[in-house]
Amino acid sequence: MSTTAFLSALSRIYPPDRLLTRPAQLIAYESDALTSFRARPQAVVIPVTQDEVVETVRLCNEHEVPFVARGSGTSLSGGSLPVENGIVIALNRLNRILHLDPEQRFAVVEAGVINLQISQAAAPYGLYYAPDPSSQPICTIGGNVAFNSGGAHCLKYGMTSNHILSMKVVLADGEVVRFGSRSLEGVGVGPDLVGLFVGSEGLFGIALEMTVRLLPRPESFRTVMAAYRDLESAGNAVASVVGAGLLPAAIEIMDTLAMRAAEAAVGAGYPQEARAMLIVELDGEAEQVDREFEELVDLIQASGAEQVIVAQTDEERARIWQGRKGAFSAVGRLSPDYVVQDGVVPRGRLGQALAEIDRLGREYGLDVANVFHAGDGNLHPLILFDGSVEGALERAEELAGKILKMCVDLGGSLTGEHGIGVEKRDYMSYMFSPVDLEVMAELRQVMDPKGLANPGKMLPTAGH
Repeated sequence: MSTTAFLSALSRIYPPDRLLTRPAQLIAYESDALTSFRARPQAVVIPVTQDEVVETVRLCNEHEVPFVARGSGTSLSGGSLPVENGIVIALNRLNRILHLDPEQRFAVVEAGVINLQISQAAAPYGLYYAPDPSSQPICTIGGNVAFNSGGAHCLKYGMTSNHILSMKVVLADGEVVRFGSRSLEGVGVGPDLVGLFVGSEGLFGIALEMTVRLLPRPESFRTVMAAYRDLESAGNAVASVVGAGLLPAAIEIMDTLAMRAAEAAVGAGYPQEARAMLIVELDGEAEQVDREFEELVDLIQASGAEQVIVAQTDEERARIWQGRKGAFSAVGRLSPDYVVQDGVVPRGRLGQALAEIDRLGREYGLDVANVFHAGDGNLHPLILFDGSVEGALERAEELAGKILKMCVDLGGSLTGEHGIGVEKRDYMSYMFSPVDLEVMAELRQVMDPKGLANPGKMLPTAGH
């Protein structure tokens, strides 16, 4: 089928204002948050119903046109990068919360619902949705499912995969299926197809709606900031806290550059003279939190902290987290461009990993701002560079690659929550054996024989 005929077929599904084909209309969809990769699709469609998505996928399958699903475009790995001869299916208008059951503690939401909106809808019932990526006010639940997003509180509450009970999915050939069960009793019966789909980066199809778990809002919070003389000391403090048997809701670390940028952006009250800062938050029943708080403060003081600051009000706690979650965008105050990674290392080797990142930054002559989920060893080094300088991007990417390999060498992973996308695809063979990758490719082939769903992502053999 020719491009003209295919677009004509799309026009029978979409009115002109929801079928974008002009170059000026397509510019906004050429990349996601990883702007160093760009490609222009032949069209972007904006469905407002699940049926329109299904019709579109079936049309793509019939005429062998690749498609890429996109939410808010916050992917930092190029996960929603378009395919030049394909289309983008923009899901932002599939944004209905279809059902919320406060007694059974679940909500049924469409793929375009914003993460934070789920908690806002559940708040009147004393409930919330736990996964809280930094892009929480703008990222969609469909994107969270594609990349198995986590967030600051994933140490205690887990990743997206731990909170999806069931989902309605359109597979790459247009078949509509349901995975999982709304009932917790159904979890663990039969193959874990929800677990298979979550984190598959769109290679199997498109999640149309999800049933998500809701949790009771904790009764009490205690949030502590601790200043350290260097990153290695802060990293070792994390191992000390977790090794003592405490399970904080969140343990985060920021370095001097990240703190400086965040403080300028939101005035979070961070200790500006510190080389590293630890943020630890406890939550739960008030009596338990108070007891754990005393132990936590003792551990932090024994770990060599130079200053300990405790949030005294909900407003102070909110500012601390506003600064942390806004750190990525705030770093734009320090540099015109940056590359961010999200490799993972074992908690016990955090100090070693941070010292090596510092050494590599000096070797390459590039500043690295460190912001990361220390509790589960998920590093987010932001490598600062000036893209107007010839070769600067390539140098930054080379440094990023060395950091990723270091993570694997230390027994960790290429990604914690940002996914592989196109950015880390060529490093998959460093972490996985040829047999591992062959099995992944065969699984993708079974789910998507024509290789139409988000081709060119994750797997080193592009598209298959």
